[in-house]
Amino acid sequence: MLKVRVGQYSGAGRQPANQDFCGATAPGGAPLSTKGVAVALADGIGSSEFGRLASQAAVSGFLEDYYCTSDAWSVKHSAERVLAATNSWLFAQTQQGAGRWDKDRGWVCTFSALVVRSRTAHLFHVGDARVWQVQGATLEQLTNDHRVHAGGGRSYLGRALGVAGQVEIDYRSLPLAEGDTFVLTTDGVHEHVRAEAIAAAIAEHADDLDAAARAVAQVAEAAGSEDNLTVQVVSIEQLPAADRGELHRLANELPLPPPLAPRMDFEGLRIVRQLHASSRSHVWLAVDEQTGERLALKAPSTEAGADARWRERFLLEEWVARRVDSPHLLKPRGTAMPRHSLHVAFEYLEGATLAQWMVDHPRPPLDAVRAVVTQLARGLRALHRLEMFHQDLRPENVMVDATGTARIIDYGAVRVAGIAEENDPVPPGTLQYMAPECLRGAPGSARADLYSLAAIAYQMLSGRLPYGVEMARERSEAAQRRMRYRPLALLRPDVPAWVDEALEKALHPDAFKRFDDTAEFVHALGQPAPGSRARRRLPLAERNPLLFWKAVSLLLAVACVALLGLRASGH
Repeated sequence: MLKVRVGQYSGAGRQPANQDFCGATAPGGAPLSTKGVAVALADGIGSSEFGRLASQAAVSGFLEDYYCTSDAWSVKHSAERVLAATNSWLFAQTQQGAGRWDKDRGWVCTFSALVVRSRTAHLFHVGDARVWQVQGATLEQLTNDHRVHAGGGRSYLGRALGVAGQVEIDYRSLPLAEGDTFVLTTDGVHEHVRAEAIAAAIAEHADDLDAAARAVAQVAEAAGSEDNLTVQVVSIEQLPAADRGELHRLANELPLPPPLAPRMDFEGLRIVRQLHASSRSHVWLAVDEQTGERLALKAPSTEAGADARWRERFLLEEWVARRVDSPHLLKPRGTAMPRHSLHVAFEYLEGATLAQWMVDHPRPPLDAVRAVVTQLARGLRALHRLEMFHQDLRPENVMVDATGTARIIDYGAVRVAGIAEENDPVPPGTLQYMAPECLRGAPGSARADLYSLAAIAYQMLSGRLPYGVEMARERSEAAQRRMRYRPLALLRPDVPAWVDEALEKALHPDAFKRFDDTAEFVHALGQPAPGSRARRRLPLAERNPLLFWKAVSLLLAVACVALLGLRASGH
């Protein structure tokens, strides 16, 4: 959930009247996610008796009308439409009065606004107020002053609201991180106070942003400012997971990262070594140079990064990771530096993949298998509760650490109900672990993930897949239903028969004949169900079909010899 703190102060200073105006709106409920938090200030020109009215109209109109625009519009489109209408109204007032011949007496004002929506800050600016971002002990100016210097110490506004029928509004967007702080000031403040002094005043009053804004204004007045004084301070306390529109914007705006290499410095990280590489992405071990934390940095390959839809799918991995919470799912990690290129960062896990674990444990005890399967089932349930389906659960996508904790580590194929689209470039799962209905083109589901989990459990116990490679080759429902489950008892006679029953049900070709969810499957692995064949010894035909047919063949051979003997004796 988005949480933003705002502090503000506006005063006349040494002037008889305050021509500045500021305001902020932080709605609750749906508007908070669709429109975000808006903060705005305006500075009316002192030469006009309508300066205060102009700045108040600009700020009040923006904060009211912005939230009335369509939810389908982007922040940029909504704000620009509102500001165009505001400018037209102010210009009309200017034309009706003395400002028609002398713009210094019109309904004219500067304007700056910051809109925080999802995980992005949107800046709108015209005039000589400023928007800053706190960077350590100083400030970084994010806007440009639209003031023209005419020489001899004289200057005038090159752009402002209400001067002409149309106005060009500067726009800028930048990604947010929790803890970011922004400052909006009018020229009566920043022309008299150094950026370091503003940052120091904010740091001193970090718990009370209204007091911080007032302190900055007082410093400006003490430094000799004779203008109106307006300051707004915005602190980002908590950020929500990015929405799909946000992913689309970032996917289009962020450039591909440069080729990474060991010992390279990259956006506040030191690259250590490559962990994994595929045709779609590369994963690197990196160290955050400020915190010392080790991260798994994932970057798209050059080929995949050229596809705009694939870039969006790449960012969806981080979006998924930020929405789920389970000790058995890989967690995302933020970095100290803002992201300037297309990459995502996750926690770095020490351990081995489940594929390697199976090599190291070719015949594991049933309790060890149950422990891993139970953890993976919990991770899947955390996804399923949010209508997310993994679609590519396989041993290579599971990490097991030295304590035996298992985590699902890859979200590249996750399907999110509600935002999944027909043409999403979702990579196919691994065929050997894919549910039969998915092989036929059906979308991922909880029952499909259950099939993959059961296939892994079967392989951990037996070293083989339940249907070999035959199921992966079939694409018709009729052919898939003719497939026969290979009883685990043939390979692991020490495994109870009711475990075999649970696996057979979870691996049924018909999705609706499987367990309803992973918890039910885990329960069935732990104890026999009523009426199970827990104590029934499997017939020889199931335990050892080869021996069974050899015995049948021997009996048939003996019977044939006997019949031939009878015929011979009959002559």
